Parts: sequence; C-alpha cells; structure tokens
Amino acid sequence: MRIVSLCPSLTELVFALGRGEDLVGVTDWCVHPAAGVARIEKFGGTKDPHVARIVATRPDLVLMNEEENRREDAEALAGSGLKCHVSMPRDAPQTAAMVRSIGAALDRVEESAAIAAEIERRIADARTKAEGKPRVRFAYLIWRKPFMTVNADTYASALLELAGGQNVFADRAERYPEVTAAELAGLAPQAVLLCTEPFPFQERHADELATLTGLPRHRFEIADGEYLSWHGSRTPAGIEYALSRIEAARDAISAA
Repeated sequence: MRIVSLCPSLTELVFALGRGEDLVGVTDWCVHPAAGVARIEKFGGTKDPHVARIVATRPDLVLMNEEENRREDAEALAGSGLKCHVSMPRDAPQTAAMVRSIGAALDRVEESAAIAAEIERRIADARTKAEGKPRVRFAYLIWRKPFMTVNADTYASALLELAGGQNVFADRAERYPEVTAAELAGLAPQAVLLCTEPFPFQERHADELATLTGLPRHRFEIADGEYLSWHGSRTPAGIEYALSRIEAARDAISAA
C-alpha cells in the first residue's frame, strides 16, 4: 500500500500502526518520528500541499484532517481519483474511534484496536482521578498578536476538561476566538496555559501577559502543544500530560 499523510499526528499514527514503510509522502510539518520521516518525500504544508505531485505519486490512500487540511485540496485529490480518509476528532473518545477507522483502512485492525483501547483506558483513569476534585478554571492560548484561545469544541479544551479543567472561554462561538488581555484579566483563570504551537510561546511571553493582565505570574505556564493538540497514537500520553498540568495548577492554587 502506498500512503500519503497530510497531517503530522496522522503520520505519527501510521508509524505506530507499523505502516511507516508504506508512506510515500508527508508534509513539511510531519516531524515525528524524526528518523522515519527523514527519508520520505515532502509535499508542502498542511494548508498548501503540492496536489499535482501527490496525484502523480498515485497513492492508494491519502490521510487528511478536516481542520489541518483544506476542503478544496481534499476535493481536488478525490476528483483526481485518489481515495482520501478525512477525520476530525474533537475529543479523546472520538480519537479512539478515528484510530480504529484508520487501522481498518490500513489493514492494521489489531494494532489500532490496541492503541484505541489504551486511549479508552486512560480516559477512564482520568475521569476517576478528576472525580470529586475542584475544577481548575483555565485558559489555553495558541497565538499572540492577537491573542487567541480555544472554545469547548476543540481537542485541546476537551483533553484539559477531561483532566479536571474548566475552560473559561468554552462558550465562545468561534472555535479559535481572539481575546484581549483585559478579557483574560476579567475572567481571572486559575491557570493560563501558553501553547508551544502554533505560536511558540516562551517564558518572556508569560511575563508579558502577567504584566498586561495583573494576574499572578505563577498562573502562567508554557504547555507542550504536541501533547495537547496531536491526536492519535500520542493521545494516551496527551491525557497524562493534561492531568499533570491540571494537577500542578491545583497544587499551586492550594499553596497560594
């Protein structure tokens, strides 16, 4: 089977399912596993793939994500006779279902079932650990200038909610709304997680936001975007990471 993956987390999943050798094309942003993707032809970015080159490669399957990739590219690939598997899990349970679906498409049913079962086990464990504990009110920022966050209909928010968090911007109409420092200050989240992707937040940005909002500096923390936004084989570790961030915030609240 000849596979093209146009989503970094799906590329990682293909390797986890034991089909990495069948990948004939990935995006410039597909970086894991590093040794595995190094040998594979790159077909541009997730938003601007080289459609004509992909079509010329004649893959048996193109893996795409509804959010990472553009509808027009999916339509162009399908219109050229290529089979596309398009997914968009918004939480951990949907990710388990996606893993099984991709496993079936890649003839890796047993391998995908094992990963999906591990995701479901971690979901149950996270719910047990969060049960009875006070929810941690959080904001999760993904961009600067303008500041942007996530609403409830996003994978990152769902993962942190599963871990015992409560998204202060959950009810925003847009999935990735722009927010101001004044809005952040007004809602006064107990934890502000600054994601390392797509904007690479650093400690100096945490200092900046603490000054702009007047919120205590200890509430601002850099968060690993790969663990909180990559869905698939990374999800079990992502759930554990979300639990660790929420628990750390809860400990900080108790110590304050």
